[in-house]
Amino acid sequence: MENFIVSARKYRPVTFDSVVGQQHITTTLKNAIRTNQLAQAFLFCGPRGVGKTTCARILAKTINCTNLTPDTEACGECESCRSFADGGSMNIFELDAASHNSVEDIRELVRQVTIPPQTGRYKVYIIDEVHMLSTAAFNAFLKTLEEPPAYAKFILATTEKHKVLPTILSRCQVFDFKRIQAEDIVSHLKSIAEKEHVNYDEEALHIIARKAEGGLRDALSTFDQLVSFTQGNLTRQLCNENLNMLDADYYFRLVDYFRAGDLSNTLLLYQEVIEKGFEGQHFITGLSEHLRNLMVSLDPATHKLMEVSEALRNRFAQQAASCGLPLLLRWLDVSSDYEYRYRDAGNKRLFIEVALMKLATAVSNP
Repeated sequence: MENFIVSARKYRPVTFDSVVGQQHITTTLKNAIRTNQLAQAFLFCGPRGVGKTTCARILAKTINCTNLTPDTEACGECESCRSFADGGSMNIFELDAASHNSVEDIRELVRQVTIPPQTGRYKVYIIDEVHMLSTAAFNAFLKTLEEPPAYAKFILATTEKHKVLPTILSRCQVFDFKRIQAEDIVSHLKSIAEKEHVNYDEEALHIIARKAEGGLRDALSTFDQLVSFTQGNLTRQLCNENLNMLDADYYFRLVDYFRAGDLSNTLLLYQEVIEKGFEGQHFITGLSEHLRNLMVSLDPATHKLMEVSEALRNRFAQQAASCGLPLLLRWLDVSSDYEYRYRDAGNKRLFIEVALMKLATAVSNP
């Protein structure tokens, strides 16, 4: 039986150009390599799963490559690149500060820094989750970080920049990684689905992207999970089932009932949602998000603010046009207020039902 490799590892970027959604970082790094203006220490910070460690590895590989391409990418064929790909590079060291955070661990690293590289140009030290280092470990690291040998480069990565000592920050070039846009995640998932011969609905990929909240690694983990669950046939319905997400159809129907002032069907639809096992908080939060999407879909210029498929954007635009901005704002005022107060409600079901009745009567009682 062939070993399964998760998509996050199998399709991990190996060049700057293949990094998803961080062009402001990769362009700066490539320019620094091209002009030979590399800092001694870098700090990569940002949310989880957005490419910090991946970019650190690509940078480490590229600056040691002996045959850079005209586009300032590692060639992938020289001895340094091959040893990196095989995991046997003697010039690139990775330390997980979450499990090696003592002053002794850093002192050992400092001792290693004094030994020049036997082959290659640079010794590169990648320290992941650097905010986990103890204060004593940080202090033991300061002098080396400020005045390292010319052949030593340090790349620190963290999800919690505010926990890194200011004295460390001042010695590094700081790169802030951003959450990856849903469109970029969807585009990347499409390319992987085609390579893996997975059938998919575009809306299903948008559901995965929304669930990931800007983290590509989370999106790829969810993608693998859903490919197994659906046996390689990703549909919107199956994705919603597996991820326990409420289908957008419920909210479209609900808004139609609000417009018609149909109290009975509004309450019956909420009963249907409860029977499917969804909690009130989940429901009211989704309703607020749906109303917000309707509001931004009133103007084509703001359609890009919705992280949904093109087909769903058109559907939002059609429903929004039949509601109008004043009504949508009244609905949003009610839903956001009840969403905020839901946690403190005693009878939570009644609380949501009162909110729904207010929304359904807002047309006749402006």
